[in-house]
Amino acid sequence: MESPEASLYPDPSPGASPVAKRRRPWLGIALSAVLVLVVVLLVTHKPNPEPDQAALDQPAVVTIKAATVRKGDIGIHVDALGTVTPISTVSLYSQVTGKVVAVNYREGQMVRKGQSLIEIDPRPYEAQLKQAEGTLQHDQGLLKQAELDLARYQKASERNAIARQTLEDQEQAVEQYKGTVKNDEGQVDYQQVQLSYCHLTAPASGRVGLRLVDPGNTIFAGSSNALVVVTQLQPITVVFNVAEDNLSQVRSQILHRTALPVDAFDRSQRNKIATGHLLTIDNQVDTTTGTIRFRAEFDNHDLTLYPNQFVNARLLVSTLHDTLLIPSAAVQRNGVQAFVYKVNSNHTASIQNIVEKTSDGDASAVEGLNAGDTVSLTGFDKLQDGTKVDIQESPQAPVTGNGDGAGTLSGKRAAGQTR
Repeated sequence: MESPEASLYPDPSPGASPVAKRRRPWLGIALSAVLVLVVVLLVTHKPNPEPDQAALDQPAVVTIKAATVRKGDIGIHVDALGTVTPISTVSLYSQVTGKVVAVNYREGQMVRKGQSLIEIDPRPYEAQLKQAEGTLQHDQGLLKQAELDLARYQKASERNAIARQTLEDQEQAVEQYKGTVKNDEGQVDYQQVQLSYCHLTAPASGRVGLRLVDPGNTIFAGSSNALVVVTQLQPITVVFNVAEDNLSQVRSQILHRTALPVDAFDRSQRNKIATGHLLTIDNQVDTTTGTIRFRAEFDNHDLTLYPNQFVNARLLVSTLHDTLLIPSAAVQRNGVQAFVYKVNSNHTASIQNIVEKTSDGDASAVEGLNAGDTVSLTGFDKLQDGTKVDIQESPQAPVTGNGDGAGTLSGKRAAGQTR
């Protein structure tokens, strides 16, 4: 009978499995390799040194771009959304009935005042004019004959050769013929006007629209369909609405007959389209919107302004001279107060409250700084009072506003600045 120890630890015998014989050497090799690896890790591992407390206490240096506060001129503007409005847009209608024999313009053509546009068959009206002229000539002959008879009657009356009644009757006959001749002259003038309606000409210089009638069509007097539309483009105006609160700024300039400059910008307010001057203002404030309409005139030599085009109008009201200017990107707001991060001589940033008087494009006029001060343009999310800063050098570039009269501002500034 086998003992329990014999069953737990069988004695290897020649009859044992070959697989079991092969596993025992490899198992020992693996255990030896793991022990060697553990020893190597324990020998080579070194604990991390504790961080230097002084290095932790030292504040981080923030790299920024900066600009220098300068003195210069800047314009005070009133911005508004405007619509390009032609000075005149004329629609020509038919005032006579007839067949169109010629169309003397191309679609979209620039035409001059008095240039022929449409020709209507004039023959019926030429015939009517001749009839009126013939009637006038006939009645003029009768008047001449009556005046000759009156002259003879007057001589005879001086010799008492005829009755006074005969002379007076002849005088009234002459007056009747004069009235008939005058009526005939009116008929001739009327027929001449009707004949002129057969030759439609441009009432003003401008651009014609798309063709609305073709040769061979019969048109009728009093039709509600226009035959051609002429829009004057040079000069052209822009009408824009300004809040009534800004009226006081402009009123004194208008009373002194000052020609206020007006710039027209595209939708992005980055590209200036044209420059003109304020022409006039409306005679009343719109009570529904609290605004008043302004009209500015532009020469439009290059035809960049197109009728009914939406533009951003910028009216230059006045100019601030010798004022402090900084880039608009430097101005920050906390909801109630405008401020900048001023760079001190010890290369630290400090919050400086300012008063922003006006802005013009990339430049802003402010109070609360001194000429020569340096203000930060970037890194606002990392700056605090007392933060160490390092100014990144960049080419000095002038910063100017979009409007006339804007001053220049030099500073260390690069494109793509972010807060």
